[in-house]
Amino acid sequence: MRANWLLIWLALIAPAAGAQSYAGLGDGAEGFARVVRGVPVRLPADFGPHPDFQLEWWYVTANLESPDFGPMGVQWTLFRRAAKPAPLTGDWSSPHFWMAHAAITHSADHRVGETLLRSPAVTVSTAPFVLAADGWSLTAKTGDPLGVLEARYTGSDFSYRLDLTPSAQPVAHGEDGFSQKSTSGQASYYFSQPFYTVTGTASIGGVTTTLAGKAWLDREWSSQPLDQTQKGCDWFSLHLPSGAKVMLFRLRSDSTAPYLSGSWIAPSGDVTPLARGDIRLTPLNMHSVAGRTLPTQWRVEVPRRGLDVRVAALNPDSYMTTLFPYWEGPITVIGHLGATPVEDVGYLEMTGY
Repeated sequence: MRANWLLIWLALIAPAAGAQSYAGLGDGAEGFARVVRGVPVRLPADFGPHPDFQLEWWYVTANLESPDFGPMGVQWTLFRRAAKPAPLTGDWSSPHFWMAHAAITHSADHRVGETLLRSPAVTVSTAPFVLAADGWSLTAKTGDPLGVLEARYTGSDFSYRLDLTPSAQPVAHGEDGFSQKSTSGQASYYFSQPFYTVTGTASIGGVTTTLAGKAWLDREWSSQPLDQTQKGCDWFSLHLPSGAKVMLFRLRSDSTAPYLSGSWIAPSGDVTPLARGDIRLTPLNMHSVAGRTLPTQWRVEVPRRGLDVRVAALNPDSYMTTLFPYWEGPITVIGHLGATPVEDVGYLEMTGY
């Protein structure tokens, strides 16, 4: 049965295979709702699903400390893709297909989980907020997604349970959540909750450990997020000692200059959009993993903010050996913000290499 759903998923996304971003999800969106300016993010409603759009995802990355394994990273992701516009239903005729990813990473190990699902195997509830798929679940502990969330994954060789407690409100990227992805106008709706404090536990290879740290949730939906020439994405989330957060992405093209965008998020939650001229992303060191060569060390600059840092992978082999493979893992962040030294953590995703 699993092999059959794998073939169906491949058939659904074959037109997008050359435009890999956010784990390979691309274009071909006739009949679906479009992303337009002037429609602001609505909270808490937009934590829930958007079946009028072709694709969406809920994406949690956490930078954690373990007394047994040292610095660690955890990923929890659920993707939805539709073959045609239709309401969400719980029967086998539903054209909505789901893909879930999980990972746990420390300096000496990187473990990956993946499953492909049809709608009857997925629970999606907006009020109370619940996402549940096979061994994956993301649940609002009081029913309200603006409050504490619990993220769980249970797989054959690792598992984790995390409580995510927010200290500020989620933030919208771009223009009130309209996040442009190309000069041709492709866009997504995009907001984040970068202000989570985390406690939890994990089991890796039979060792159970406690976890504590911070996490970042991305929520994004669209029907055609990429231009046809775009071949991959480099995405950064940075935590800074001041409490500020930085989100940056670079969409690469074979024929044009990369499209850069981002957000500078103050500790209060106030957001300043960053455009191409505000961002410098320079690869520093290439690393080979799984037959691919990609940069696992970067210089990241936001000159008008005085940010100049080097980011480096905690584990350069943090490759997601999933149906659509990509690199995703925790990073260290070292440098300065003006005259103030910076030493903190973040996450990096690289697709299309």
